[in-house]
Amino acid sequence: MIRPVFTELVLFLTPFVAYALYLAATRKGLLDSKSWPLGRVGWLMIIAFVMMIGSLFALAEFGGVPPGSIYTPAHVEKGKLVPGKSS
Repeated sequence: MIRPVFTELVLFLTPFVAYALYLAATRKGLLDSKSWPLGRVGWLMIIAFVMMIGSLFALAEFGGVPPGSIYTPAHVEKGKLVPGKSS
């Protein structure tokens, strides 16, 4: 569960980190509030949300097992837990 959360967090922070690197490279005042106007932060948030939604769509569309697969749920056999599997 932590991997998908971490992936989405990294995708959300990527535009902000890229902009911060741009500010650092151009020496425009990385921590100056004038370098982070509300409109620009709004656009960075929109880009971040689009990236997150795109990754969720890509994972849902292209991830997982092939269509038509049969899932066998986890069960107990002879006192031992047998993990679920897709075939």
